[in-house]
Amino acid sequence: MTTIDLPLLPLGKGRDLSAERGVECPGDLPAASDPDLVARARAAKAALGERVFVLGHHYQRDEVIEFADVTGDSFKLARDAAGRPDAEFIVFCGVHFMAESADILTADSQKVILPDLAAGCSMADMARLGQVEDAWDAMAAAGIQGSIVPVTYMNSSADIKAFCGRNGGVVCTSSNADVALEWAFEQKADLEGGAKILFFPDQHLGRNTAVLKMGFSLDDCVVWDPRQPNGGLSVEELRDARMILWKGHCSVHGRFTADVIDELRAKHEGINILVHPECTHEVVLKADLVGSTEFIIKTIEAAEPGTSWAIGTELNLVKRLADAHPDKNIVFLDRNVCYCSTMNRIDLPHFVWAMESLVAGQVVNQITVDDDTERDALVALQRMLDLPGKSHRD
Repeated sequence: MTTIDLPLLPLGKGRDLSAERGVECPGDLPAASDPDLVARARAAKAALGERVFVLGHHYQRDEVIEFADVTGDSFKLARDAAGRPDAEFIVFCGVHFMAESADILTADSQKVILPDLAAGCSMADMARLGQVEDAWDAMAAAGIQGSIVPVTYMNSSADIKAFCGRNGGVVCTSSNADVALEWAFEQKADLEGGAKILFFPDQHLGRNTAVLKMGFSLDDCVVWDPRQPNGGLSVEELRDARMILWKGHCSVHGRFTADVIDELRAKHEGINILVHPECTHEVVLKADLVGSTEFIIKTIEAAEPGTSWAIGTELNLVKRLADAHPDKNIVFLDRNVCYCSTMNRIDLPHFVWAMESLVAGQVVNQITVDDDTERDALVALQRMLDLPGKSHRD
């Protein structure tokens, strides 16, 4: 019997690029147990001074948030970066699509750094450009492409945003999805039968927005599965649909279940259920309040002392809210611990490694969007910025 030597390769120590896309870290990371990590992070940030601007997404670990110059949702952070044109380096403690947005919105002279290239987004990865182009061709074959307006959630890759820019579509956030859909339907309102929306990559945000905010029925929505021939749909189903939802979801928000809400209500009279619209339709229907990450934060900040809340969003943020508001009873809306695994790849060793590399004059893990993709993605982003009314928050 032959023994197979299969060594484990911790990130930053050795590499096997065939095993996982984007995990290469040139150079060794400091050990996670290094007691001097905090001091090293402080020293590196002080040495870089105004040359660096550190962005921290709400779902990041506390150990990383400590070093963020600003915190927020993905699009807010990208715009914050654009507002600091004198910062030579933008260190984005988030995930890959967020760093892409920052590169699109910042000046060419600025360099956007993602401390760990393996910090991706499972939802964004569920809609790849080749799959979307195949779906677009299938809709042309079904005779409906001319009536479709593509709408992509901010949580998507730059090339998907660019696809929308090239094809008359728009980007949306969880705060303005209803306004973006209204705009999209208006673009082809003069067509017989009206416009159709191809919404990706999160089916739940698309469904919840269409049904609960715009008055559509569940029957108006179909799900396109890119792994099935013709998306798993008949030509008749495509022609009858108003919302064609991409089969994608958030791996964190998709975990929350209606039965846990029922249990909490039975055990805790008066508890408030507060969830993100990336949750399933069944969960959203049972919730008291539904809204973006910023909405969740502001709701808890404004809540009366002594009130009880079960929150359906990423655990790092829920724990941070609970710590910041000890006068309120705040719990996580799940039986099990559930961090965003890719967001949590940005840890203190990766942060220190990236910052110390910059101090040494080495730019690591730079995120760069090519000129053509940037141009088309900016078209879709600008259409969103031109929408009336609501803030552009995740």
